[in-house]
Amino acid sequence: MEVRIISKEIVKPSSPEVYLRKPFSLSLLDQLTPAHYVPFVVFYNKPDNSRFNNTAQILAMLKESVRKALNQFYPLSGRTIDNCYISSYDKGVPYVEASVEAALADFIAQTEVELSKQLLPCQCFCSIPTSTSPQMVIQVTVFGCGGVAIALCGSHKINDATSASAFVKTWAAFNRGSDGGIRYPDMLDAGSRLFPPLESIPQDHLSLTEALYLTEGWHTSKTFLFQNDAIAALKLKAKSKTLEHPTRNVALSAFLWKHAMLASSAASGRWRPTVLSNSMNLRPRMKPSLPEHAIGNLRWFAVSTYNPSATDIELDQLAHLVSKASDISKDQISRLQSGDALEVMTELLSQMADFALQGDVEFFHCNSWLNTLGGDGVDFGWGQPMTSRPVWREARYYSYANNFFLKSAENGKAIEAVITLDAKAMEILEHDPGFLAFASPTSSLFSGAVSKI
Repeated sequence: MEVRIISKEIVKPSSPEVYLRKPFSLSLLDQLTPAHYVPFVVFYNKPDNSRFNNTAQILAMLKESVRKALNQFYPLSGRTIDNCYISSYDKGVPYVEASVEAALADFIAQTEVELSKQLLPCQCFCSIPTSTSPQMVIQVTVFGCGGVAIALCGSHKINDATSASAFVKTWAAFNRGSDGGIRYPDMLDAGSRLFPPLESIPQDHLSLTEALYLTEGWHTSKTFLFQNDAIAALKLKAKSKTLEHPTRNVALSAFLWKHAMLASSAASGRWRPTVLSNSMNLRPRMKPSLPEHAIGNLRWFAVSTYNPSATDIELDQLAHLVSKASDISKDQISRLQSGDALEVMTELLSQMADFALQGDVEFFHCNSWLNTLGGDGVDFGWGQPMTSRPVWREARYYSYANNFFLKSAENGKAIEAVITLDAKAMEILEHDPGFLAFASPTSSLFSGAVSKI
């Protein structure tokens, strides 16, 4: 079941006007984000639209439409200069075409990690050179049955889940023959106008953010499914006098935090103070709100702390802490927009640094893709995807650690959590009856309803 590379090339915006555009400024939030690729793959059954009669036509149209999409999202075609701005839009996006003889359903059902990694055009979850690395790398793989997998690896230097999702939707619109032009193109650089870059970022700030994103150690990732009835039950368990209406995100992130703490404690033989950071999309929280296509890391973090001393960790207590952190972040976001971005960011980083200086503190991170890269609405002219998801499950030495990624599954009837932990802690989590009472481990690398084709 080998994936065979057909071609490798650089795709560039099709409009010559793009190359005359002025440099695109990074925001302060982009400057503080280490450059590394995060992968996402979306799978489609064999197109039955008469516009897509054969593999050659499918590949040709995808390539033509991605060039049109890059006209709209032109910074993705450039390179970062001095961690301050993006220019050289003629550098383009590396674009790989590949094929595999196997049927798509058989490929999705397999569990061989090394095989799944062949869908990705580059190495992910590791530090990359900021100045020479592309902002995005793409691979399109066609299966023997006619199915298609589209893998997008976006550099977190300029892509967060929301802006990457906006780019994919624009690409898909052009490919199906619709007008993919973005509304309010002048809002593309809203992030840098709200949070202007600094000429130089303090090295201790950069070192801290890189340490929080990328951690040394042997980690492994596994995927678990939470059905809607299980999520409803967790919301009831998370309810308390201080939190009468917990959201699904609060209840689920508190539940994951609890059981990750239990697993980590059992693996290490000791209790440690812990920190949970919940990523929040800033765009809908700005006044006025910003569009999805505003490029960059327009997100903030709600930070909760807990010092466990026994195995009896109450879910409603953790949910209260998560919700309280979200309330505190609302005030921080208001200050961000009022022009205090550097001060607020420095306070947040100082808070995280103070925790780290206490020694033996464990950091956990929760990222929600529920309203972004879930695959919904990404119709390239072949209908909705059969499944979509981030790709990582193998043990690795330098990567994301103690991470929870949440995304929609089963057409909104469930939530999929991709969990990355220390390998020993993961083994304990997989056999935790309290965890498995609500979570179902997936049997393959790729979840979702799969029909044999």
